[in-house]
Amino acid sequence: MSKNIILCGVGGQGTILASRLIATAAMDKNIPIKTAETIGMAQRGGSVFSHLRLGEGTNSPLIGKGEVDLIIGFEPGETVRQLPFLKKGGAVVVSSRPVMPVSAMIGQSKYDAEAMIEYLRANVEHLTIVDADKAAEELGSAKVLNVVLLGAALKSGELGLDESDLENAIREKVPEKFLELNKKALAWSKGVNQNAD
Repeated sequence: MSKNIILCGVGGQGTILASRLIATAAMDKNIPIKTAETIGMAQRGGSVFSHLRLGEGTNSPLIGKGEVDLIIGFEPGETVRQLPFLKKGGAVVVSSRPVMPVSAMIGQSKYDAEAMIEYLRANVEHLTIVDADKAAEELGSAKVLNVVLLGAALKSGELGLDESDLENAIREKVPEKFLELNKKALAWSKGVNQNAD
């Protein structure tokens, strides 16, 4: 098995923890993994993305354009920015909730989240849109969006792992008092339909 995955979002969304959960789950199954993270201005609402390469024969952690099997997007605009990396027939799992970039907040650029979602619909054959607001309401917390997105990625079949693999990684990496919430978040996406919001 060989999988190339990109996770992308904005600082504070839990992108790095999600990346580490995938890496932990892979290592626990003795799947070779290479990772690279770009954090930049993460604490100031800047872009955050991680490259993960699972499987044999990977010499570099960085993934070339047109080589990604799966993009897990925590934010629509950041997902569109990573789209050139997606291979033909690749899958995208994206949160519908926009996080406005700093430049748009101070009036230097416009940001239209719905236009970003429509662009993804028009250009991605295997698209799963996760209603982040609904997930937060039903789970009682917006802080587990990262695990909700991992659950949706499991359902896509492109993650290369199964639910028990990620549950074990959550037990290893998440404080005990948050375990049940994270397990519920992982299972929440079972009802999410591909190519639908």
